[in-house]
Amino acid sequence: MFRLADDLRVYLHRDPIDFRAGINTLAILVEQAMGLNPFERAVFAFCNRRRTRIKLLFFDRSGFVLVLKALTQDKFRWPRRPETVVLLDAEQLHWLLDGIDLDAMVRHPVRQYEFVG
Repeated sequence: MFRLADDLRVYLHRDPIDFRAGINTLAILVEQAMGLNPFERAVFAFCNRRRTRIKLLFFDRSGFVLVLKALTQDKFRWPRRPETVVLLDAEQLHWLLDGIDLDAMVRHPVRQYEFVG
């Protein structure tokens, strides 16, 4: 399994796409449907209707990279959120690729302490 840099932003296109789409079509989808810059330092994730495949698109210094992960028996647990574009961090993307339901996970809140004791 590959690892992405921890500081990368990950944008999920929540609705399923036609999986015949290639790099150019996905880059246009990032620009027009998601309202984002496909050349920014980020990963853009897409899934098919059956939730058995994920495509990741990102720009790597001199060109686009397209990664496909296909499941044969299971399904990805795609976030069920109302917004069209879901923002994740790289760790959450790896969890999604491993089959973890992100909507079911709850982290501890971030605390800001002034002093100890």
